[in-house]
Amino acid sequence: MKKLIYENSFENEESVKDFVLEGQARITFDDGCMRMENALSAENGQKANYVYWCPVEFPSDVEIEWEFRPIKEPGLAILFFAAKGIKGESIFDESLQKRTGEYSLYHHGDINAFHVSYFRRKEPDERAFHTCNLRKSYGFHLVSQGADPIPDASEDAQWYKLKAVKKGSRVSFSVNELEVFYFEDDGKTYGPLLEGGYIGFRQLAPMIGEYRNLKVYEI
Repeated sequence: MKKLIYENSFENEESVKDFVLEGQARITFDDGCMRMENALSAENGQKANYVYWCPVEFPSDVEIEWEFRPIKEPGLAILFFAAKGIKGESIFDESLQKRTGEYSLYHHGDINAFHVSYFRRKEPDERAFHTCNLRKSYGFHLVSQGADPIPDASEDAQWYKLKAVKKGSRVSFSVNELEVFYFEDDGKTYGPLLEGGYIGFRQLAPMIGEYRNLKVYEI
């Protein structure tokens, strides 16, 4: 049985007043949803990318649901979850290294996390064959992968319901209730099991994406 423990419509600025932005981005609201896009030119490379953290720490066994639609590509969209400092600290602990959006700070910095890249349209081969990737850090461990069913970005793109589930040692991800991949973590090969933590949304410039109806359940 699951219990709703967090809900956010992303319908206006008030809904994200406590969110934490790392890097620079334009976060706007229209038609009851949140639009994210880079504030710096993509020519700045990793410095143009960013992460937007939900300020709530969640338990270990969770089901994370949100709606997403890709407006502009190339780029990449990622959800971080089960994110904590490598010693179990809050990701906002002032003793941790300052993070400014560059990806290396998230997979070889001083935090642990899962990160699912669910919309990847960056390199030519990624645009030719679309995949969703699950990585575990510390490290850059690709632990699971599946075909990405989301079509290319468009101003007329429909909304897609995404779901990441972490229960015990198992992690799964689905799009519109279609399971894309699952991963059984043995707690040894890629480091200890991740317990609890925070979630954050990441985009790579110059992608534009829209988000709404985030829900987190304890399971």
